[in-house]
Amino acid sequence: MVSALGMTAVLGGCGSTGSSDVTLRLVAADYGDSTSNSSKKYWDKLADAYESKHSGVKVEVSVYSWNDVDRKVKEMVDAGHAPDLAQIGAYADYAAAGKLYQASDLLSIRTQADFLSQLADAGQWKHVQYGIPFAGSTRVLFYNKTLFAKAGITPPTTWTELAADAKALKDKGVKYPYALPLGPEEAQAETMQWLLSGGNGTGYTDDIGTYTIDSAQNVQTFTWLKDELVGKGLTGPVAPGRLNRADAFAAFADGQVGMLNGHPTLIQQARKKGVEFGMIPMPGRTGKAKASMGVADWMMGFRQSGHARQIGDFLDFVYQEKNVLAFSREYGLLPVTGSASNAMTESGSAPDKDLHPFLDQLPTSELYPVGKTSWAAVSVAVKKDIGQAVAPSGSPAGVLTRLQATATAADSSDVN
Repeated sequence: MVSALGMTAVLGGCGSTGSSDVTLRLVAADYGDSTSNSSKKYWDKLADAYESKHSGVKVEVSVYSWNDVDRKVKEMVDAGHAPDLAQIGAYADYAAAGKLYQASDLLSIRTQADFLSQLADAGQWKHVQYGIPFAGSTRVLFYNKTLFAKAGITPPTTWTELAADAKALKDKGVKYPYALPLGPEEAQAETMQWLLSGGNGTGYTDDIGTYTIDSAQNVQTFTWLKDELVGKGLTGPVAPGRLNRADAFAAFADGQVGMLNGHPTLIQQARKKGVEFGMIPMPGRTGKAKASMGVADWMMGFRQSGHARQIGDFLDFVYQEKNVLAFSREYGLLPVTGSASNAMTESGSAPDKDLHPFLDQLPTSELYPVGKTSWAAVSVAVKKDIGQAVAPSGSPAGVLTRLQATATAADSSDVN
């Protein structure tokens, strides 16, 4: 989902073509990994199809890499030139600043009703939906079938079995029996998956949205990781705090990893290298985890230009079943609407079939607390510090207590 592509179009001013009554400016993230599958092609095709039936509206599309898109939108907003639409990673700050339309101001009732409920709920700031889910993903446990067969083991269903399998893999010389990427690239994801599998599945917050990072259950989870996996040399030669997700995925594709948490993009990465792999739900402390980690990216409409009617009409088109499925199939992501999700579930052909294990996790998935403006600061702190919790001299309780203090302070002015 991370692309190195830069800007592939130049933003123009409203009505710059001179032939349209309204020009909608859309800034979107690039999910492609090359120019051949850049998201620019998807959006240009969609915009052309829409414009062919709406002669009074022009849709100008700019696509930026994930490394740049959030910053670019912020720069535009700060300069007083907000786009009409942005498809990026977070919405809460803009909602809190009064920059966004409510979803109900834009979308038809039919479109609103089609969103998967847990994703729509995650788009709420102060109990009002501003963030419109655009793409989803969940995580499952990938395992190397060849390495498992050589070690004479079966996929784990509990933490105890996972540790035993990791020990058997280590005994067979596997470099990374269980890859635990707690490096700064995406440590907040690996952390949340383990927190969710630790018991009642609340992750970073409780049921009412209060941060509970240093709960007794979470401390127990990281104590187990430190003592039973890291401390016993079952996570590989690179310290978890220095192992990034991209490196862990590359090692899995090279046949060096027995198990790791992964999302759909790992499927093609592993297949290209000929790795035989399986996918199962993340094991929990005593059985299948009650919840999987879900991730969503967001669409939002900015109020500045006052084009609510045109924005809403275009989004109703964007979220038609065929368009949602086309995007999901192109980039290996999960549909965010019920109609498209059902169609993918009922399909038995590739690439839909590959995504079924991830779709199965979606109904019980939990997302980051993206409706809190404090989450950005908390996520940064987790990426920076969580690896220390499993270091030889680290203290799980101490690290989680410090992260809780950071979260409480960041949350003091953001009460949901």
